[in-house]
Amino acid sequence: MSDSEIGYLSAAELLAQYRARRLSPVEVVEAVLRHVEASEPTINAMARLTPEHALAAAREAEARWRRGEARLLDGVPVTIKDLQHTKGVQTDFGTKLMQGTIPDVDAPCVTRLHEAGCAMLGKSTAAAEWGWKGVSHSPVYGITHNPWKRGYNAGASSSGAGAGAAAGYGPLHQGGDGAGSIRMPAHFSGVYGLKPTHGRIANWPMSNNDLATHIGPLTRTVRDAALMLQAMAGPHPWDYTALEAAPQDYAARLGELDLRGRRIAYSADLGHARVDPEVAALVEEAVAAFEAMGAVVEAVTPSWGPQGPELARYFWPATFSSRLKYLPEREAEMDPGFVAMIRSMEGRSVAEFMAMRERRYAYCQAIHDFMQGYDFLLTPAVSVTAFPADRLQPAHWPQHPWDWLSWAEFSYPFNWSGNPAASLPCGFTAEGLPVGLQIVGRRFDDLGVLQASAAFEAARPWAQHRPPLAA
Repeated sequence: MSDSEIGYLSAAELLAQYRARRLSPVEVVEAVLRHVEASEPTINAMARLTPEHALAAAREAEARWRRGEARLLDGVPVTIKDLQHTKGVQTDFGTKLMQGTIPDVDAPCVTRLHEAGCAMLGKSTAAAEWGWKGVSHSPVYGITHNPWKRGYNAGASSSGAGAGAAAGYGPLHQGGDGAGSIRMPAHFSGVYGLKPTHGRIANWPMSNNDLATHIGPLTRTVRDAALMLQAMAGPHPWDYTALEAAPQDYAARLGELDLRGRRIAYSADLGHARVDPEVAALVEEAVAAFEAMGAVVEAVTPSWGPQGPELARYFWPATFSSRLKYLPEREAEMDPGFVAMIRSMEGRSVAEFMAMRERRYAYCQAIHDFMQGYDFLLTPAVSVTAFPADRLQPAHWPQHPWDWLSWAEFSYPFNWSGNPAASLPCGFTAEGLPVGLQIVGRRFDDLGVLQASAAFEAARPWAQHRPPLAA
């Protein structure tokens, strides 16, 4: 097999190859590293490679395979987001103000991937400044290019993970999602992204995002996401919001869901969101696949939907407002859009914040009450397809100094409510750009979202597609 072919093997396929002694972890890691190096000048999905770490882990995995002591993901390559702490490996958090930081500890999700036997290829890039925007442009690393069209947005602070998954940089990519940063890169790059129930995977350091930031997988297949979730899930003392429940064998149970008779809500716009016509048409076609599998699909306009935009434009800047301490002394080093956003919080009061927080809690309660009537909710993942990454909004959308949320109204509600939600590839536009369908489940039903995703994947496979920019 060529380096590219090895890079595109799923984790499940790699484990089968290792078990049969047809491939070894060392030769796989070496092949994927060569493929990444060949592709990077075009895509720029990696902040830095860590070949020494990867090869050392691969050699240890190889020894365990020989002894018959293989772990869950032994010898499988993985990338880690540049907002996640990695012991001894530079982590810049997407900002010049933190550039050169060398953490002295791994984040819990990184530790668990190591414990599962993964080989860390390196840190994925294009995290915007502290992950503030949904565009794959970093003050530190420049543009991460969408593998389907150079110069175009690969989506949000996990864009390197999404682009790397699409380009065959191995099967497993760790992402984080504070307002859509797993699901948006999955949508823009045509891969699978799961934001689990809040607390399913321990998050550390604790985020200022007021319990809205989630850790999760970006992969090319649902089964790989299930394996990666199993590896990362479980309680951890560093995250007091982590769920006590132990991980399930999600991959083994993917085929258990029968969609016949299941009640599924479908909202094309959540009652307020603008959606480009080509995106809307592809999502509507995808929804029909659930009806074909026997689900009862009901078009809905949730009453809580229109309350979201005002809340989002308040809480997203509030999340980052502590960075006002860097102004004006270091403003010249910062993203102008980020500066404009945090300045919008100047002069706000604690009383106002608490009043808005009460409104947001009521909004989340309304989401949970709504979901009690349905097994799943389907929406577009994002309102637009990829656009030039030097913009905050597509040219045909309303322009604003910092508000990129106008084209991403479908993701943040479920960050706040903590529901599991996934973006699944559901087609391509006439220009050849991917579009994602979002599946939202009831809180704690991560398995159900994975099972519904697997059913759709079986009906309308996507992993066979290869973007033109992959070497």
